[in-house]
Amino acid sequence: MYFDELALSDEVLDALWDMHFDECTPVQEQTIPVILKGHDVISCAQTGTGKTAAYILPLLTNLAYDNHNPDKLNAIIMAPTRELAQQIDQQMEGFGFYVPFSSVAIYGGKDNGAWGNQVSGLQKGADIVIATPGRLLAQMNIYDVDFSGVKYFILDEADRMLDMGFYDDIMTIVRKLPADRQTIMFSATMPDKIRRMAKAIMQNPVEVQIAVSRPPETIHQQCVMLYEAQKTGMVQLMLKDRQLKKVIVFAGKKQRVKDLARTLRSLKIDARAMHSDLEQSERDQVMLDFRNGKVDVLVATDVVSRGIDVTDVPLVINYDVPHDPEDYVHRIGRTARAENSGEAVTFVSPDDAHYWRRIEQFLKKQIERLQIPDALGEAPDAALYKHDSTKPKGRFRYKKKKVVSRQPNLFT
Repeated sequence: MYFDELALSDEVLDALWDMHFDECTPVQEQTIPVILKGHDVISCAQTGTGKTAAYILPLLTNLAYDNHNPDKLNAIIMAPTRELAQQIDQQMEGFGFYVPFSSVAIYGGKDNGAWGNQVSGLQKGADIVIATPGRLLAQMNIYDVDFSGVKYFILDEADRMLDMGFYDDIMTIVRKLPADRQTIMFSATMPDKIRRMAKAIMQNPVEVQIAVSRPPETIHQQCVMLYEAQKTGMVQLMLKDRQLKKVIVFAGKKQRVKDLARTLRSLKIDARAMHSDLEQSERDQVMLDFRNGKVDVLVATDVVSRGIDVTDVPLVINYDVPHDPEDYVHRIGRTARAENSGEAVTFVSPDDAHYWRRIEQFLKKQIERLQIPDALGEAPDAALYKHDSTKPKGRFRYKKKKVVSRQPNLFT
């Protein structure tokens, strides 16, 4: 479908023409008509599918055609991170080039002038506010912000916001909004917590499901069957052997990320941690150093698995198996970008075998197995990974095997 087949405003179509955007992506084709009709929408679509345009284009069109108060805030777009808020703001400038609507982006940082601009935008009634939850809430706690004119409330990467602990902030903001509004939610995954929030803040939403794309063939996917105690030694050997720069290592929890980054540094590997406990300025500096090649290894939670575009990452290591196939796709999608090739290696302990089986079922293939080096000791018996059909689906029965280590002291 082409954009000019949709009921978008002429000004929006002119901007699309100038930007050489002709044909809709699947999420745009399925979502834009529903939003234009005024329905609440919950759309499951991953990063890179054109979802930002899927809500900006109908939002600008609805603002052009609907009655609204030009002196009040009319739309709020929530994003989990400063980086995503900036990206949305940039796309808003492009798509809204010919429309007479103002927007302001509200996010944290050390720019002292930014706070004043954000306050001014809120107080003078910018048509569209693009904000991270914490920063908007901080403004609300200091200033009397009038939300009475808000007709559109959009949550981008809602699952990521909940993973970062923003549920209470979002609900505090929602309680300040008019009940008679259109609510639109985009999420890469659809866990129960997202459905519960949708039920709490939406009215009869239309659900749009876009199938998650499988990883491109340019990513060489491999896995290693090993015990939990062997993971750090495996990381060390891989990084020392390959002498690679700009490697991302994903771990499941913040404390694990902190501990692993500290351990790697003690092994003379230039590693930095990236997680949601860091201040925004600290995260910005870590990402800047990583992009510029000043940091060899980025150890991260899923806070950077989506929306961060670093084009020359040669290797992604999943230190822990992600519990959802879509999270796996997002993680390894940090490599093989901009027509490059890349490699992704996942460490699979017996405890994580059922999660790995789900990922391989989603991928519809068995991922190539790597053998662990003899120096790390014996690998788990293959029987530990076999599915026991007598147990409930997704559960495995095994007896842990003691590791007989032939491993020298790798950590000195």
